[in-house]
Amino acid sequence: MTHANTAEALSPLPAFCRGIQYFGESWPDFDKYANTAVIAEGETAIGSTDDDSVVYQTLLSADALRYVTLQTCGAKGSGHPGGYASSADVHAALMMLGHTNIITEVGHHAPGFYSAMFLDSSLEEMGIHTFDDMMARFRERDGLLGHLSGAIPGLLAPAGPLGQGQHFAMAGAYLHRDKLFPVTIGDGGMGEPYVLSSMMHFHTAYPENTNFLPVLIWNGYSQEHHSMVSLHSNAQMIAYWRGHGFAEVILVDAKDYDDAGQDGAYVDSTRFSFAQRLAFTRAILKGAERAAHSARSGRLTALIIKQLKGAGVHTVGAKSHNLYPQDTLDQPHIIEGLKRRAIPAEGWAIVRDNLSRAGGGPSVKTVVTEHALELPALPELRMQDFPKGEQAVPATAMGALVAQVGQADPRYLVTNADGNEASAMKNINDALKIRHPTEDPLYNQTPTGQVYEPLSEDACAGLAAGLALFGARSIWLSYESFAINGWPIVQTVTQAMAELRRKTPSVVCMFTAGALEQGRNGWTHQRPEIEGYLGSMMRNGNLYPLFPCDANAIQAAYEYAVGSYNKGMVIIASKSALPVYLSIAEARDAVRQGAATLYESQGGERGTIVFAVTGDMVCLPVFEAREQLEAHGYRVRIVAVINPRKLYRPSDLAWRSVAQPDGELMDDERFNALFDGDMLIGVSGGPSAPLEPVMLRTRAARRDTICWQRGETTASPKELMAFNGITASEIVARVSRGP
Repeated sequence: MTHANTAEALSPLPAFCRGIQYFGESWPDFDKYANTAVIAEGETAIGSTDDDSVVYQTLLSADALRYVTLQTCGAKGSGHPGGYASSADVHAALMMLGHTNIITEVGHHAPGFYSAMFLDSSLEEMGIHTFDDMMARFRERDGLLGHLSGAIPGLLAPAGPLGQGQHFAMAGAYLHRDKLFPVTIGDGGMGEPYVLSSMMHFHTAYPENTNFLPVLIWNGYSQEHHSMVSLHSNAQMIAYWRGHGFAEVILVDAKDYDDAGQDGAYVDSTRFSFAQRLAFTRAILKGAERAAHSARSGRLTALIIKQLKGAGVHTVGAKSHNLYPQDTLDQPHIIEGLKRRAIPAEGWAIVRDNLSRAGGGPSVKTVVTEHALELPALPELRMQDFPKGEQAVPATAMGALVAQVGQADPRYLVTNADGNEASAMKNINDALKIRHPTEDPLYNQTPTGQVYEPLSEDACAGLAAGLALFGARSIWLSYESFAINGWPIVQTVTQAMAELRRKTPSVVCMFTAGALEQGRNGWTHQRPEIEGYLGSMMRNGNLYPLFPCDANAIQAAYEYAVGSYNKGMVIIASKSALPVYLSIAEARDAVRQGAATLYESQGGERGTIVFAVTGDMVCLPVFEAREQLEAHGYRVRIVAVINPRKLYRPSDLAWRSVAQPDGELMDDERFNALFDGDMLIGVSGGPSAPLEPVMLRTRAARRDTICWQRGETTASPKELMAFNGITASEIVARVSRGP
């Protein structure tokens, strides 16, 4: 064992190795099997998996990945090496086979994925050239964050909350049918049922798109205890995947190669004899090769690697999951772990050559998300300019535009769990058709449709958000009451878009404002609290909740959203026929500026009452109150707050630090012209959070809010609003109470 802290040890090494602390003794037959890289210059993958040199160098790469992962985490006494350690063999095998568009569902595998990007030289794009740089930048600002981000060079997608990675893999498979998208999934996350159910629905809708490959890292443990599937037999696990539509399930079990007498169903392959380590590596290479061929040949395929968590690092089981502040590079157990995994000094150049050539070059140059996806140009959207004063359905008006985009962009996908027809958007189904294996014109069903309707908000949000992140146009449609079930991945993607080094279409959502429309259904369909979530996320700098006040404003809002990049755009609107207040031209200006006056009294001796309103149906009691207030001698101004993010002050938002920054915020002069008065009342059919920028900036001496409280079963929207105190009489009473 050689320690690297000498000039003599460092001198023959490539520069990227500066910082590696330990080098191992030369492996048996190193000169025979590792005298030159098996992926030759100009090649993209290994030749035959029967080649002993290929197996030998794949094992070398797997140990290099483990070593870099452990020393990187140890440098900060922080990070998660254990879960990735049991996946290093298959990660190395996939890369050596030329499949580098690799995604993970497991944010805790981040150090290993960073190690892969370091070894293939991708991290040089962000100034990480040596191992010293790698350690210095790990888990630091402007460096390698603790969980994956799609902004890291060469990595395709973020990974944080469990159950998201498969959506990115399916999005990649949908957009790039000539490539394979492996996605590693941990058995600790198998308690999330939508992981497999979402893949089953996707396969039913897109049976020809099997070019994504879930790779289960079955290591027996989750974060702090045994995984919930740790007692499954191999047969049970295979049956579990087959029961979700997988035609080919390939399982490689380390136990079958163990010659070290390890107890239990899960064993550590790094404890095997060298010959058996090579045998296990060969089995993984062949399993991965077979799985890749199967997945790309039209069979839904899963690859399962069964190996003990923590294989090859400082300890095993759940105890290997993460390092604590005391787990530093000078601690005996970390030193011993590093020494066990240290590879020969001459091996590092071989690893760099192989991994930097795999897939056609460093991942930062080759993976699909490193380049903007070419999109078909959209025609100018044909809008219907509804006359002021008429009644029109906002959701239907937007549906006509969604249909136009889908007809112009064949890859455009609409996702909806609860049905477009139920949300007054049947015109989308009429034009684009529901993707369904059963052909039925009565229900607009066809196997080639562009409307994706799994009965899972997570599956809907996941595929729509994944497509947007990977560079395509999409829209997720939902009731606001159910949207919270799919929102986490949209939040993840919106944050990722803020960091990207490329332009990508914004993730666009439209939530039917069911709170005030679903009286008969009761509180289960009356959950607008997600608007509070949106209100808080505005400060991210690239999240835009949009509250169109009518059918013209929703058309302007959708046009604005679909033409934007690297943002989260969420439209909240009703499916009921409601009055039209703005022309198309006025609505466009209001969306871009943030707000617009819908009505202003002439005269009024007792002072000016200003209403700042988010929503459409909620305008009804405000206009009713206006009549009573005018009769009492007040001047009334009703302002629709359509794009509240535009109403913040520049210092309120993190807009300067996001990709495609938007610092065009409403200036004080225009803001004051809209909202100055003797009293300002914020009115919302949902929570008051989206009105925060108005309340922060108003100069009105008196201010108040009238907003959603909670749901109840009622016969009409008016009765539901009354239950929540959103009535003309309550509005007038608030004004009359005085300071």
